[in-house]
Amino acid sequence: MAEPRVPGSDPDRSLELPCGKTLDPHDVGLGMRDYDCSCGASHAVVTDAHPPSRFFPESLVAVLQETIETDDEFEQFGTPHLMGVAMEELPEKTVTYDGSDDGAVGYAMLWVFDFDSRRLHEIVVELVVELMEHAISHAEDDDAITEFESQMLEFDVAEFVEQYRAQRDFESAHDGPV
Repeated sequence: MAEPRVPGSDPDRSLELPCGKTLDPHDVGLGMRDYDCSCGASHAVVTDAHPPSRFFPESLVAVLQETIETDDEFEQFGTPHLMGVAMEELPEKTVTYDGSDDGAVGYAMLWVFDFDSRRLHEIVVELVVELMEHAISHAEDDDAITEFESQMLEFDVAEFVEQYRAQRDFESAHDGPV
């Protein structure tokens, strides 16, 4: 007798992680941020259902969404774009799963990294700061450029991530916006 399952799901699908171990994408819950792997490491887990406010306050997300134009199927700048930047920077440390045709998962895209979610958070912040630095370098306002560069000299990525994660209470499955 056939095994009942959700249409479009494939129970034999597995995702090879950067460490060489495998993960069943069906084991990834929407609240998951880290996968404790049998290799002994924790791997950062991100889905397209995670909002960009997982990494930045909503006020900064709003600015990014207002200023960054996208030319893809997404209406506005969001988590898939952040993960795209991270993947571009670290392709050998990232694996993806397209769950768009898999009715058994609650996401369309899954990204799993070779390091934990805290390290991913730092990397994403560093990459967005680099994007902002590049954007401001094209400004015609020398005072704005100088002010931004001055602020970036004082900006501590690790401290920002520590404070943001503490405010969002990432130990709970019910973190809220800042």
